[in-house]
Amino acid sequence: MHADCNKELAMSEAMAVRAGRYIQQPTGYRAFIPVPLPPDPFLIFDTEMMSLLSSADRAIGRLDAATELLPNPDLFVAMYVRKEAVLSSQIEGTQASLDDLLEYEAKQVRRGKTVDVNEIVNYVEAMNYGLVRLESMPMSIRLMKEIHAKLLCGNVRGCEREPGELRRSQNWIGPDGCTLANATFVPPPPHEVLPALGALEQYMHEDTHTPPLIACGLAHAQFETIHPFLDGNGRMGRLLITFLLCWKGTLKRPLLYLSAFLKKNRSEYYDRLQAVRDHGDWEGWMKFFLRGVQEVSREAAETAREIQRLREGHRQLIMDEIQGTATGFILLDYLFMRPVVNVNQVMEVIQKSYTMANNLVARFERLGILNETTGNKRNRIYSYDPYIALMR
Repeated sequence: MHADCNKELAMSEAMAVRAGRYIQQPTGYRAFIPVPLPPDPFLIFDTEMMSLLSSADRAIGRLDAATELLPNPDLFVAMYVRKEAVLSSQIEGTQASLDDLLEYEAKQVRRGKTVDVNEIVNYVEAMNYGLVRLESMPMSIRLMKEIHAKLLCGNVRGCEREPGELRRSQNWIGPDGCTLANATFVPPPPHEVLPALGALEQYMHEDTHTPPLIACGLAHAQFETIHPFLDGNGRMGRLLITFLLCWKGTLKRPLLYLSAFLKKNRSEYYDRLQAVRDHGDWEGWMKFFLRGVQEVSREAAETAREIQRLREGHRQLIMDEIQGTATGFILLDYLFMRPVVNVNQVMEVIQKSYTMANNLVARFERLGILNETTGNKRNRIYSYDPYIALMR
């Protein structure tokens, strides 16, 4: 009995430090020093974990299949990236909405929203930049720094906090006004950041045996624990999920975005990450992560199917009601990429005169495809509301 108790105590202690240790720093605060991935002992694949992994894998497969049915999947991807950018930025306190972003792209920025919208625009650009770069280079510290620089460039919050550079001072996580002494979590000190991030890079390159979804979930949690930048770590960590899944070939297109799930379950999200650090509870985090993958994959697949139904219905309406059907189809397809437009943009898209573009927009409005949003007689803006509603 005594030997069994000692064995259980030893196992409990091993589990508690399997993610790392809190180390007292010379100035008095305690910072967390993570151990390299993978966890040791490795994840316990109980029945629940296996079931969640299998369900998440199937959900991603169905998402890929549903997306392939779309006539132009890249248009769906472009809009979904915008949705993710909005939700991920909102987790960090940004107030701008999807409508604000679309209005910005249509050259109509609401007063007081510019900085918030710029943060979302940066997120979209950082995502697109990273996906292009991954075609010619692997996921790496260098690429993370490049993407981070895109994320915080220009007139946005955090732009003064060394975009694209690993931090050289201590940061911490906690409620507004907290200090190092009472922070919820203190990441590793600056001199430990590069070694920890280097170990994460090595893990991403060398672990070819762990299921990709598991490796991705482990990498996200590790990145958030390292917190390698002075600002933007949450957004970078969520971008990393999509980048890793695309890089490893798990996703054909960048359509798995967890921000909707994480925003809805924000408290549990932070608690699960902290439980990894405090108690080595990698299993609790991974089950939460896999539930999120399964949920958002199913929702995205259903959205893809609804978009297909919407497009087919509106194409039929255009065929029945509009002369010059081909021009109407060109505009309709454009709306799936840019669902908020003005007449000048339509003129460029259909390559016709202003009068013809204005007439086409008026026909779309009468058919209920477009809705004028400003109430103005000049500089009018039109919104493809049925499509936007599917993406909210």
